[in-house]
Amino acid sequence: MKKQMLILALAAACAVSTHAVVAQPEKVASTQMKPVAAQTQAALWASRVLGRYHYKATPLDDAMSEKIFDNYFQTLDSEKLYFTQADIDRFAPLRTKLDDAINNEDLNPPFTIYNLYQQRFADRMNYARSLLKTKLDFTVDETLQLDREKAPWAKSEDEIRDLWRKRVKNDWLRLKLAGKEEKAIRETLDKRYENYIGRMKKLNNEDVFQMFMNAYATAIEPHTNYLGPRSADNFDIAMRLSLEGIGAVLQSRDDYTVIREIVPGSPADKSGKLKVGDRIVGVAQGNGPFTDVLGWRIDDVVQLVRGEKGSTVRLDVIPGDAGVDAKHVTVSMVRKKISMEEQAAKKSIIQVKDGGVTRRIGIISLPTFYQDFEARRKGDKDFKSATRDVARILGELKKDKVDNVLIDLRNNGGGSLVEAVELTGLFIDKGPVVQQRTAEGRVEVESDTVPGLAWDGPMGVLINRGSASASEIFAAAIQDYGRGLVIGEPSFGKGTVQTLIDLDRFSQSDKVRYGELKMTIAQFFRINGGTTQLRGVTPDIKLPVTTDPDMFGESSFDNALPWVSIKPANYVPSGDLKELVAPLQKRHEARIAKDRDIMDLREDIAEVIKLRKENAISLNEAVRRKERDAQDARAKMREARLAAGKGATVPDEPAAAPGGKEARSKVPEPTRPAKTVVASRNSLQRDDGLQADERALSAEIAAEKAAKDAKDVLLQEAAHILADEAGMLKTDTRMASRTMPYMVPGRGN
Repeated sequence: MKKQMLILALAAACAVSTHAVVAQPEKVASTQMKPVAAQTQAALWASRVLGRYHYKATPLDDAMSEKIFDNYFQTLDSEKLYFTQADIDRFAPLRTKLDDAINNEDLNPPFTIYNLYQQRFADRMNYARSLLKTKLDFTVDETLQLDREKAPWAKSEDEIRDLWRKRVKNDWLRLKLAGKEEKAIRETLDKRYENYIGRMKKLNNEDVFQMFMNAYATAIEPHTNYLGPRSADNFDIAMRLSLEGIGAVLQSRDDYTVIREIVPGSPADKSGKLKVGDRIVGVAQGNGPFTDVLGWRIDDVVQLVRGEKGSTVRLDVIPGDAGVDAKHVTVSMVRKKISMEEQAAKKSIIQVKDGGVTRRIGIISLPTFYQDFEARRKGDKDFKSATRDVARILGELKKDKVDNVLIDLRNNGGGSLVEAVELTGLFIDKGPVVQQRTAEGRVEVESDTVPGLAWDGPMGVLINRGSASASEIFAAAIQDYGRGLVIGEPSFGKGTVQTLIDLDRFSQSDKVRYGELKMTIAQFFRINGGTTQLRGVTPDIKLPVTTDPDMFGESSFDNALPWVSIKPANYVPSGDLKELVAPLQKRHEARIAKDRDIMDLREDIAEVIKLRKENAISLNEAVRRKERDAQDARAKMREARLAAGKGATVPDEPAAAPGGKEARSKVPEPTRPAKTVVASRNSLQRDDGLQADERALSAEIAAEKAAKDAKDVLLQEAAHILADEAGMLKTDTRMASRTMPYMVPGRGN
């Protein structure tokens, strides 16, 4: 009934339609993007939902139009490398008209802006290519500004051309320092800039519409997003960790769709005819004709390869180890349900030696809080669930006789709220886990109602700045109950709840899809009454901070909701770990003061922070060679230590959480500096000047595997902390009874 009332109310509100004025640019791209009727209608329905039912309901008026205007230009050209101030001034009349564009079902204004952007993008790339024919002087003392997000728009064509001259010069210098010859450098960069133009041409009106609608949605609040039909499908796949297809991970390289990975046991694997590096040039459904996919966007190819379970797909393949003119191979496969195990919970065990005692620490890595909502709704007893997977792993760790358990939530951007609550229930008996407050001020408490614990031994949670939303709910509940130690760095600070609104319900045709809104509808609060919003979860024991909070996290958003508190929920703590924290902190600090790996990590972090504050890089070859030689010397010292068996550093590498600033851009931006990551996993690797798709696929895969297999110094230190805790609890039974009275001797250990 509530759903029907919502539809009727919005239908009445959407009945009026007029027309808006459109500003026309002087020069536009050869391929003009235009909105379609379904998009203008979807925008109208979305605006009515956002204006009435959002947690921070904001009217779509002139004031909101100004925010959308600025957000849209930020989305298109965040580094201010394509538009000039004159371009911005040309569209100034639209600053207060974008609300009219949505209300009047006339989206020509944002599409007109995009069309000029497309032209400017091509202009800049063509100019960059022309510079490759000139002689660049690397003896001049000049610098390139790395981050231009807060810089003013270029005042003239001459100014923006000079910006691009410096960018091309930096691209050239990076390759030159890597040992490339002039001819190879020119060919590499010419192809790179040409590829940027090619990728731009592959964007379609759905991409443009989604960028504009997200400029609107995020102008209200950072975690509200519009998902086009295809993005909505991909979001659903990510949540249920499964899809129906052949089990091959695809990647675009040049104009080819290349097999990047094959899922074990999948149709692609069982066919015996496909291998990593093979190029797919055609796709056919059943016995139908092949569709040539050479030069296609990767998501368009994926759409053809995916299909209903039990259906047949045929691929026209050029073997990866053969030339482009080699004989093609046809591979026929029956699609099946594919499980995305890479994102599922996994276990490992770290053994920590303490004198003559070895402590076994069970590690459960959880990349996301996933759940197959549809399967659960249908009553499928085997539905995919993060909580169910973790419960199974805990049972295995009991048999492995581990002394402590660490839940690794680093870079876990969240997911299902239900999973966060149920996962907490594995470690507490019963009780409230999180509170939610709606826009109307109604507070609801989400509780674990299942008695008993899946693990009653000591445990900890490892977080970093990339731990957000559901991760913060879990970590905060564990901390408030005194159930386990929270270790790491302050989390993201996302204390809001989103729901998916299917806009297709407003469509008059089953064939016309409007997409979905991921809309903020509530704010969640800890059971102690505080919120993780803005401030995140503060760890009990702090590890080195690897990110810049001004650039990554909730506090980096201008329109983030403020920190507030409400009345605490009625709960009884399981224990009180405060007595343990001080001695554990002391041991931790004494250990890392002598740990060369941690010292290296801190050195890397300090170096990157220094570069970020300077926000400039020299374009003088002699200066850059001196810097590179110093970095090479540091790298060799670390390699020597590794060879001597003393360890080498591999700094932790946080990934951008959903809704982070790096998630905004939908177009290629050459050499755009990373803003969310302070210390990268390979921070001392020599820069080869290449981008991912310019390296050999085998080399790229090998490098990724090496990084994945390398020592994770922060995880190792977290395991040492939990090993210390396990030892203290076993040797001091009085401390154990005071800090963890819920523990039953002999169980979970």
